[in-house]
Amino acid sequence: MDDHGESAALLAGLSGALTEFGHRLMARVYYADTDFSGVVYHARYLEFFERGRSDYLRLTGVHHTELADGKHGEKIVWVVRRMEINFRGPARIDDILTVDTRTEDISGARIFMAQQLKRGDEVLVEAKVEAAIIGENGRPRRFPREWVAAFMPKMS
Repeated sequence: MDDHGESAALLAGLSGALTEFGHRLMARVYYADTDFSGVVYHARYLEFFERGRSDYLRLTGVHHTELADGKHGEKIVWVVRRMEINFRGPARIDDILTVDTRTEDISGARIFMAQQLKRGDEVLVEAKVEAAIIGENGRPRRFPREWVAAFMPKMS
């Protein structure tokens, strides 16, 4: 059955979009994201942020599956080393949220990112994330030079 291009249109919005500051992703709050009161359960915010970071990577051409398969010479993976979260307000069932992700710095094997989760213009949760790239042996791997241009925001 022909989908008349609908699949391509749906996929185009699935990963959000690269922006001049980094990446933006829209997400809806579902029942499964909430606690008994209809408010987003605190640990679910980590999942919204992870989706934002993963789709940011994907749109810049860095695919988790390719890294884990060793397509770039050795098997490497991303790990979160540190995360600081500031909960400012609750998200609720059926809210449409925006997850903004930007790179603040890249140093050696580490990347430092800032993320915000918003409902409209209201910032609900902020996170500072330090991630690293490690090889199969668990040792840090230097951040590839060609990725720096893709991840650092365009300063005008």
